[in-house]
Amino acid sequence: MHSPNTPQPIDTGDAPEITHVLARAFADDPMMLWLFPDEDGREGRLAQWFDVMLTHKYGPLGHCEHTDAAAAFWTPPGTAEQHPDEGTLARINGLLGEHVARLGEMLELVGKAAPQEPHWYLAVLGADPAVQGHGHGAALLRSGLAKADAAGLPTHLESSKQTNIGFYERFGFTVRGEIHVPGGGPTLWSMWREARGDVRR
Repeated sequence: MHSPNTPQPIDTGDAPEITHVLARAFADDPMMLWLFPDEDGREGRLAQWFDVMLTHKYGPLGHCEHTDAAAAFWTPPGTAEQHPDEGTLARINGLLGEHVARLGEMLELVGKAAPQEPHWYLAVLGADPAVQGHGHGAALLRSGLAKADAAGLPTHLESSKQTNIGFYERFGFTVRGEIHVPGGGPTLWSMWREARGDVRR
């Protein structure tokens, strides 16, 4: 019997619950509001978006964990980037509709600004708002950082929510730069953390 905020590997059957948790977690995220500006049905589209991310990208290629009410998607260095197949592209196009060009523009900017040295990348970390402050996100962050530290590698993320910067700073991350997405898009804060020996904070 595990604690509600003990990180567990994500299994295939976990996807429906996890994607809805992440949809609620990112309901007010500036990046998600920019990619999905239509309020009607947004939570359902966000759940499908995270299902694409989990089942077609980070699940097969990365290191994904969850608690009872939160999830984190990481990729270690050396992870081979795979181009989405036609079915995945069709899902993405169907979800984003006329706003699909925004995704390409954002990904190009993020790719240009990404650090070149080997590192662990935190792609997604979100907790259901109903349990935020109960340690779910912190437990998942510690778990991933411990793996990166064990490999002697730094970690990188982009925060699309300024209010989350302080949370990451408590774990040793610092802001290295800002990515300004044009066309009314959000600001992303590029954050970096050097490897260290103790992540018990």
